[in-house]
Amino acid sequence: MKPYRVVVVICLILLYVPLAGQDLASIGKESPFRVSGGVSLSQIAYAVRGIESRRDPYSYYASGSINFSLYGWSCPLSFSLSNQGVSYQQPFNQYSLHPTYKAFTGHAGYISMSYSPYTVSGHTFLGGAVDVAPADSKWKFSGLYGRFLKAVEPDTAEYGGTAAYERMGYGAKVSYGSGNDFVDIILFHAEDDVNSIRAIPDSIGLLPEENLVMSIGAGKSLGKNFVLRGELASSALSRDTRSVESNQSHPLANTGFLYTSRISSSYYQAFKASLNYQQEGYVLGVGYERVAPGYRTLGAYYFNNDLENITANGAVALLKGKMNVGINAGVQRDNLDKAKISTMRRVVTAVNVAYAPSSRVNLGVMYSNFQTYTNIRSQFVDINQATPYDNLDTLNFTQISQSATATAMFMLGHNEQKRQTLNFNLTYQNAADKQETQQQNAGTSFYNGNVAYAVNFVPQNMMVSGSFNATVSESPGSTSRTFGPTVSVGRSFFEKKLRTTLSSSYNNTYANGRRTNTIINGRLNGSMTVQKKHAINLGLVVVNRSSNVEGAAQAFTEFTGTLGYSYSFGM
Repeated sequence: MKPYRVVVVICLILLYVPLAGQDLASIGKESPFRVSGGVSLSQIAYAVRGIESRRDPYSYYASGSINFSLYGWSCPLSFSLSNQGVSYQQPFNQYSLHPTYKAFTGHAGYISMSYSPYTVSGHTFLGGAVDVAPADSKWKFSGLYGRFLKAVEPDTAEYGGTAAYERMGYGAKVSYGSGNDFVDIILFHAEDDVNSIRAIPDSIGLLPEENLVMSIGAGKSLGKNFVLRGELASSALSRDTRSVESNQSHPLANTGFLYTSRISSSYYQAFKASLNYQQEGYVLGVGYERVAPGYRTLGAYYFNNDLENITANGAVALLKGKMNVGINAGVQRDNLDKAKISTMRRVVTAVNVAYAPSSRVNLGVMYSNFQTYTNIRSQFVDINQATPYDNLDTLNFTQISQSATATAMFMLGHNEQKRQTLNFNLTYQNAADKQETQQQNAGTSFYNGNVAYAVNFVPQNMMVSGSFNATVSESPGSTSRTFGPTVSVGRSFFEKKLRTTLSSSYNNTYANGRRTNTIINGRLNGSMTVQKKHAINLGLVVVNRSSNVEGAAQAFTEFTGTLGYSYSFGM
């Protein structure tokens, strides 16, 4: 990527964005300098018997934030640091800075931005960004520049493992309007540096890419009740920047210095529009979305393409606002370019019902068969993890095709002496695991169930709870079940300055109807606040796993102790 491109693009856009000047009237009228923030440090001790150690005997996790303010200028800085390379996919050392002053907000370090689903959508990058939103203007501007992928050399002589080119990107978004009347123009460009790693064979499937995305979105109120919205995006993607240049007729192929058209270049479109009718107590609408086969943006991690959705939606409040119902329904199809042997057509629906007949009862039901990406997490991941830092870098995403959830909460008693609650949760998901572009399992179904009872003895500052958790995973030729109870007792002392919790769980796992292992864990947690600014935390976890099948995972006993300290300040 050539740096002058970024400068030219941002300067051209800034010419059309009225920027507010600095207001120095506050000088002398308020405290000129303020500092606030906090820091925390956790030290983790670990020991295990029966298996090899799964982490270092000693590790730490530190995080903190500090905010400097000078005459209205705000400059926050945050960081996190860890040495737990064994537990994480990579050491977690990231920093970010977010200074603000009136209409201006800056971002620096490891940050993410979201412009629209088809352009820049939540991708973390190392670099800088700025948002300009004057309060007295309808104009808004946002710009970004940074490294979206770090160069990673192949880790073996045979070019195995994971490798990546360094990918730099820049983008800008200009908006005009307010409320439902607006226009957004978005530009995003990313390009891999072919010289950032040594030459590798094309057979491993890693090629240097270049991507240019342009989008225009708009919204308009029609009368008092109608709202029309839409977005049109176009993406130019070169799958191999080493290929020779070529002249092509597509508009993105003729954008001058912004993009280089090559014989490996392809061009795609995405379009989405909706029309809603809003009235007191209900909303009705229709929508249309078309994403061309192969559409991609390097500003997002995952993207569904080759789809056309025609939908209708409605939301209504019933029973004097006690019940709220939302429905989305429509038709979805793929194979838009007729390149596949078969075409999938299906009815897509999403239903959400919430009912609160009284302040003591809340009921909810949700169903959807729209495709989404999520991170499947059984409740046993949290029940059995040793520390809160075990899964910070998890990027195991799953494509969900169907999901359903039912929840119920009952407040059984509420008085000055005792409060009781009963909760039920049931979730179903049908999915295909996906990491990057590799599909792992198709037709896998997940069932998660939980019932929990809690009673709070108010005068004693004590809470007792019990729950039963169950998870079932079914895939072709395999069924896995895990279930068991969890009990917990918590109490506060010294006017709630010292809080303690003791809990234990007992879980059994079955594979194809045969019990494979049993996990028993116990936890003791305590936290103490000193002078409102200091906090000390202690956590002890013991996990015992026994194996019931020869050749299965080894039995072991594991101990983890966490001692943490945090301090918050302000001046």
